[in-house]
Amino acid sequence: MIISIKLHATRAEIDAVCDRIREFGYKVHSIEGEERVVIGAVGVGDVTACLESLEAMPQVEKAVRISAPYKFVSREFRPGRSQIRANGVEIGGDEFVVMAGPCSVESEKQILDTADIVARHGAKFLRGGAFKPRTSPYDFQGMELEGLKLLRRAKERTGLGIITEVMSDGDVEMVAEYADILQIGARNMQNFALLKSLGKANRPVMLKRGLSSTVKELLMSAEYIVAHGNQNIILCERGIRTFETATRNTCDITSIAVLNELSHLPVILDPSHATGKRSLVPALSRAAVAIGADGLIVEVHPQPEKALSDGAQSLNPGQFASMMRELEPYVALWSKARTAEMAAV
Repeated sequence: MIISIKLHATRAEIDAVCDRIREFGYKVHSIEGEERVVIGAVGVGDVTACLESLEAMPQVEKAVRISAPYKFVSREFRPGRSQIRANGVEIGGDEFVVMAGPCSVESEKQILDTADIVARHGAKFLRGGAFKPRTSPYDFQGMELEGLKLLRRAKERTGLGIITEVMSDGDVEMVAEYADILQIGARNMQNFALLKSLGKANRPVMLKRGLSSTVKELLMSAEYIVAHGNQNIILCERGIRTFETATRNTCDITSIAVLNELSHLPVILDPSHATGKRSLVPALSRAAVAIGADGLIVEVHPQPEKALSDGAQSLNPGQFASMMRELEPYVALWSKARTAEMAAV
């Protein structure tokens, strides 16, 4: 169940609702904003009797039954779309948002050159890994704090928002100081200590789907973050591991439509990791627009052949510029449809 408390309810009134929920045998998960409090009731009990009792309390605005195990991120909880604001940009609204940049921050020149390129061609956020989870312990692991400082320098130069990966719950506070959006990579989708820490962070989170994770598991991970206090989450499809070897991963493009049906959270696509081949990135990006994604996160490098990681899937400057031009008529149709949808809500 989800219980919405009326505006400006007192602490005593909120506590009374929580106590009543516990009397019916449910556990309480409370999300408290500046003005409004929303309470999730989780467990097994007499749902009908509990709902009737709560709705009779004058401080309760609404109490509804939620059947999905991921309660706060479900469409049942919020029928419309959520919009996530970061660096003055709204993700999930009426603008298709592109995030672009290299897999790894490698040098000052590399990241500043890339920032200039992607900003000039329409990106709103610069992506770049300062901390890199690599399969081999001998591969480049990132520039860490120095990389974060270079990302900040790129932001100061271009005005782009910054999205970068955080790998450890102990690093959340430090990375949040430099980043506008905290990225959770596929390997950390079910790092529950990290998810709990992100629930307490004052930054939007982009949560990537795990390599072998289901849509339900992705939404349950998002629920972890919301249940611990942070509602600003962007979901990301980045391909999953299957028997197919023609591409690096198998892009589950249908998951975007499924997530839009099940959840109110914004959904973006990572066509670079989904394919592992730069030649396939533009086509998959067009498909993402057509199926209703809210944006893209794309790998771009000034010299992909010299990249320290993921060079094969990174677009060069000319390829990125060409892709952004090719997307324009698709995005125009997307914008028309999205504006009509938001007006109808």
